[in-house]
Parts: sequence; structure tokens; C-alpha cells
Amino acid sequence: MRHPEQDVVVIGGGFYGAAIAIYMAKQRNLKNVVLIEREARLMKRASYNNQARVHNGFHYPRSFTTAYRSRINLPRFVRDWPMAVKTDFTKLYAIARRNSKCTAGQFERFCREIGAAIEPAAPPLRALFEPRLIEDVFLVEEHAFDSTRLAAWAERELAENGVKIRYQTCVKAISRATDALQVTLARPDGVSEQLTTRYVFNCSYSGLNQLGGDFPGVSTGLKQEVTEMALMQMPDALVNLGITVMDGPFFSMMPFPARGLHTLSHVRYTPHLHWTDEKGIDPYRKLAEYERLSRVDRMVRDVARYIPAVSQARYKDSLFEVKTVLVKNEGDDGRPILFEQHAALPGCFSILGGKIDNIYDVLERLDSLVFISSEPRNMQER
Repeated sequence: MRHPEQDVVVIGGGFYGAAIAIYMAKQRNLKNVVLIEREARLMKRASYNNQARVHNGFHYPRSFTTAYRSRINLPRFVRDWPMAVKTDFTKLYAIARRNSKCTAGQFERFCREIGAAIEPAAPPLRALFEPRLIEDVFLVEEHAFDSTRLAAWAERELAENGVKIRYQTCVKAISRATDALQVTLARPDGVSEQLTTRYVFNCSYSGLNQLGGDFPGVSTGLKQEVTEMALMQMPDALVNLGITVMDGPFFSMMPFPARGLHTLSHVRYTPHLHWTDEKGIDPYRKLAEYERLSRVDRMVRDVARYIPAVSQARYKDSLFEVKTVLVKNEGDDGRPILFEQHAALPGCFSILGGKIDNIYDVLERLDSLVFISSEPRNMQER
């Protein structure tokens, strides 16, 4: 019997796709692993165009599981990727007096429940906030990451572990083949190509459902959003701070290490456009055709009511991207992983992570599975 050409095809060169390709080659000892990426470099889409926050649970007072997993995963992420983690800033969470879905007291109890340490912010930090609009301010531990450094790490690890990368290449379909899966590629020169493989990991984020052939799509409902992260140069009073005001009039400003700036996001103005994900509605085409008119003026005007110094921030740029979330978690803001093993396509998995630290939840699921190499001597047992 002719063995498949590949052991593993990973679709998507974001952080999740790269980490899974490295894991399959390094931890599971599969020798023929190929990573397919539509861009010219790794981690140029959603892995870059985001808030760059390594969560510690504080963001999710209405989703205990998401919060607790973040609190567990943050120290692991800092240990495993120290070169990419920015820790040298002060992080504050403030609770709004009006329209918040949790009070300061509820937030404190929630933090105790997930085992996350908080303390009252010192008077000079509290003085940055408008007391008529802010009930309380807490000092917490939370970090940021530099996606360009994560990409450099991934490129080194992929090369060292023999993973082949196909840049500027799109996957069009996944189909059943004899004792294998067939992956149809659209190469940069426009020529179609087929690869046979034992396993496929669909880590294409917003493109999860945009595959033809026998691919059934994911069973979990997805929502797509065109989002804007404003990149700001903060005034001296805010330059060494990260601030989140919650949980209703929700906004955040976080250091963005890749550019030496801050992101500014707002629950009302960051989402520009949304739709229910369906096969045939290409989210990347919708983003490409979207008129990218910034809403930064409205963000700054509202945020400055709570933190007056924000009015002195200087707008530099905006990051527009498609954000994909699970419909079932819209009410509680939870961000669990989506991990589906497709029965109709044995060996095919679809994976969606809502936060960078969710990677450990994915790897733990993979640890529990058996993977067999096309080289019989490399059979893996669990």
C-alpha cells in the first residue's frame, strides 16, 4: 500500500497553526509535516492584529471556566515564551459605576474564586480616573506579548524540526482518499496541487468553514466581526500602564510591543461589522472590500470621560481584522477553544482559539490522542 505523502498538513500559519505543527514534529515525532500559510510570513493576520494581551482571568467575570484557565495558563506562557512577553508595565482594572455587569465587590469575590491576586490601586493611580464614573480601581498582574518575536521563535522551531512551510498558498478543499486525506492547494502561480496526508489540522481561524471537498464545516455556530484596534502613542502619565474598564462600558488600552505603542479598543466602537459565518461568505474578501474608516475619535471621546489623560494620546494607525467568536459564548464573553474531530473525515481536526494562552488547552487535547506516522517505526502510543 502506498503511504500518504505527508503525515500532517496544518492549515494556517498563525500562532496556533505554528505551535501545532511544531508539537506534531517535535513532541509526537511525525517526520513529514507541512504548514500552509496564505500570507508571505507567519503570524501576519489575527495573531498580530489583536490586543496582544496574555490574559490572567480578570477579563472574564461572567465566564469562570475561561477565567480560571487563563489564570492557570499565564505563568506557563511566560515560562515558555519569555522572549516574547512584556511584563514591565503596571496593569489596572477599574469598575464602572454605571452600566457595569459586575460591581467592585463582585469583581473582588470573582478574583478570589479563580485564585488571582488583586490589590487596591495606590492614590496616584486612582487619580487618573474620574471618580464620578469609576467605582474602584485594582492593581493586577497581566502581561502583553510581541507577536513578531513569537513568529521568529516559530520560524526557528519549524526549521529545526523539519517542518516544511508553503507560503502564499491557500487550501481550497479537503477530501477523502484511500486510507488518507487529500488536500487541494492553490499555489502562488495559480496552479492547483493535491497533497495526501494522514492528518489535517484546520487552524485557519476566520476561514475555518471556507473549505470545499468533503469538509463538513464545524458544528458550532460562529460569528464573524470586522474589528478595529487603534494604535496610540500614550501621554507620559499613561505610557507605562495597561488599563481595562469594565464590565459594560468596556474598553481597554494595552501595550502593543510589536510597535512600541498601545492598542485602544472599545466594546461599542471596535466591532464595525458582523455576520453569522456561513460557507461561501469569504470573511477575508469582506475585510478586503470593507471601507476602513477609523472610529478612533469616538473611542477617545468616550474613554476620556473615564480617564481624562487619554485626550492627550496621539493616534498613529489602526489594525483591521476579522475576529471569530463562538455564538454560544456571546452572552458570557467566554473564550473556550473550539476543538472538533470530524467523523466524516477521519484524521481531520478543526481548531479555533479565542486567546493566545488557550494553546495549552489544545495541546492537552492532542496529548490524549494517538497519531501514527507514515513511517511505521515512528508509531506513537498514548
